[in-house]
Amino acid sequence: MRIPRLLTLAVAIVVVLIVVVIGVQIVRPARPLIESAGFDRERITPNADGVEDIATFSYTLTRNATITLAFLDAEGREFLFRDSQPRIADDYHVLFSGVVHGYVLPGETVMGEVETRLLPDGDYTWILTAVDENGESEQAQGTLTIADADAQLPDLTGFSVPPLLTPNQDGISDRAQIHVYVEKDARLTMYLVGPEGNRYYITERSEERNFGEAGAHVFDYDGGIDAGDEPPPDGDYEVVLIAEDAEGQRVRRTAALSIRDGGVPMGAVYPQPTGTTVFYDTMPYDERYYTDAETVGDLIPVPEGVESIITDREIVVQGDMLVFRLTITNDGPVGLRTTGPPPGTVYQQEQRASTLGWFDESGAWRVGLECDTVQSSYPWRWAIAPRDQLVAVQDGEETYYYLPPGERAVVWGAVRLTEIVPRRNPQPCWIGLIHEDVAVRQGDVDRRWVEIVPGPESAD
Repeated sequence: MRIPRLLTLAVAIVVVLIVVVIGVQIVRPARPLIESAGFDRERITPNADGVEDIATFSYTLTRNATITLAFLDAEGREFLFRDSQPRIADDYHVLFSGVVHGYVLPGETVMGEVETRLLPDGDYTWILTAVDENGESEQAQGTLTIADADAQLPDLTGFSVPPLLTPNQDGISDRAQIHVYVEKDARLTMYLVGPEGNRYYITERSEERNFGEAGAHVFDYDGGIDAGDEPPPDGDYEVVLIAEDAEGQRVRRTAALSIRDGGVPMGAVYPQPTGTTVFYDTMPYDERYYTDAETVGDLIPVPEGVESIITDREIVVQGDMLVFRLTITNDGPVGLRTTGPPPGTVYQQEQRASTLGWFDESGAWRVGLECDTVQSSYPWRWAIAPRDQLVAVQDGEETYYYLPPGERAVVWGAVRLTEIVPRRNPQPCWIGLIHEDVAVRQGDVDRRWVEIVPGPESAD
């Protein structure tokens, strides 16, 4: 039986290919997985002095592989620099400063988590292990000496974080002051990590100690609200603090922080569709209205009606009261904290809020009345709503009162005008919405000229 020519030709070609492959293997054997590996020097002194701080490690892979570079000390302890890292076939060069994966020595106490750390002074055997895609493994090894290393860790022995932040400018837990103590000069980085992994960086406060200096440091976080930014969403966060020294050693600490009731507060004197935004009037004074720190007088009734005709001057008989009425609205996402005295309180002209026993409180909102002859800014102040429209919030032994979001409240009050300053009569008076120790949110609202005229008793 004759064999077809095409089949004979195919067999011949296969035989030739087999012979060629075998010949190539005989002439040029398979290359090793690690073709070369080694440091460019035998000794480094990693102390950030710029002299022999770093060595270059070079190696060549002939096939794709995962590599591990480890160091063994004289006692056989292993320190990892690279751990099962994938690499393609190529030439590689990496700088090595003596910093390896974090470790803690036997009997050693470190407050933070050591992420990276210098090798202690000593002689080391380095071992490069490569494992290719078929599971074939090869190793190369040599020696390296570490000397004069600045091996002190930038340990974070102090890390105090408050459990709660309520960034809404109400003066209660508005800021998280985080106190840190680092044992060595190091760069400090702090940030929050949210439930979805978002990072929010926290700025260190500049005080007596310089940035990067060993010792006590303070970080201050308000959620960005003082700059007018929306704070991070309410939720539970992780505070991360990292200290990294000049040698590249890195120590990390974490703590929990909850954010609640966050938001930019927005209050306003509500503009009226008709008449004036602030209604002014006069009333005769009665001694039952007298109030001071020891005496709680009666509140005046809520003035009725609005001014349909806006006049540029209010005439007040000396000894009578200048009365006002307005509406406050909370247009923001958070409650507005307020403090007294309550709407309807009557001031004597020489009094101010503190003489009635109501002192300024950081973060509190109040309505203020000011005239040109007063000695201080907005001396006459009132709460932004009656007590029955406020929500009470208990915080330990303290109770705070808030006008809820979306709510409006009528505020009214009076000042008994008894002193005439001839050179400033009439004098301008106006309303302000005050966010104490934060800002005057609205000032010079409905300015009105007020003239005090002598009464019948003065004429006698």
